[in-house]
Amino acid sequence: MAWTVGRVAKAAGVTVRTLHHYDEIGLLSPSGRSPAGYRRYDDADLERLQLIRYYRELGFPLEEIATILDDPAADPAAHLRRQHELVTGRIKRLQGMLTAIEFAMEASRVDIRLTPEDRFEVFGDLDPDEHAEEAHQRWGDTDAYRESARRTARYGKEDWLRNKAENEDWLRRFAAVMESGAPADGQEAMALAEEHRQLVSRWYYECTYEIHTGLADMYVADERFTAYYERTRPGMAAYLNEAIHANAISRA
Repeated sequence: MAWTVGRVAKAAGVTVRTLHHYDEIGLLSPSGRSPAGYRRYDDADLERLQLIRYYRELGFPLEEIATILDDPAADPAAHLRRQHELVTGRIKRLQGMLTAIEFAMEASRVDIRLTPEDRFEVFGDLDPDEHAEEAHQRWGDTDAYRESARRTARYGKEDWLRNKAENEDWLRRFAAVMESGAPADGQEAMALAEEHRQLVSRWYYECTYEIHTGLADMYVADERFTAYYERTRPGMAAYLNEAIHANAISRA
């Protein structure tokens, strides 16, 4: 059965312009032409388009998709297995992010009882209560929220200053590893990623590896967290994300 470019675009949910572009770059060329020279697609073309859309949804660039699809060693079953693995990985990452959002107590400092002067000394121009209401509405029913609230409610000025010093020391050492050119999945970066997880566990709530990788994804997905790390060094949020994931994999 021959399909016109318009019918293919409508059925696949893409634009005619997109199909023209795919033809121009050799990613998806129609198998035939009408007597008047119009593109005609057959069932095999539609199957290839479906694969293209799957890989695009997974974030692959067009050039890499072409390489994958034109691999003579890959059959349809191999593509399905590959897509299954990729989608499963994405689902796992999204689940980790969801877990992190549910347990992201770093977004709030609950019940911090400090004088205005003490607050400035500890937090500078950052407002620890800025997202307190949002955090309570979203995570107030979680065990992690209750545990974090219970712990932080007991903290005084000296506790927060010690917390600040530990975090600043960790940031300084992590930035130094990053600036040295060490890979994010190298031993130095992973060791500091593990230290980061332990800091969260020590000060707020039990941070499992699943929660930690979810936090890592949130650091690059939520601009508020990204900005926090980018203030120390551009690219740090993404570097930390990779280091945390590598550390979790190495300890699985």
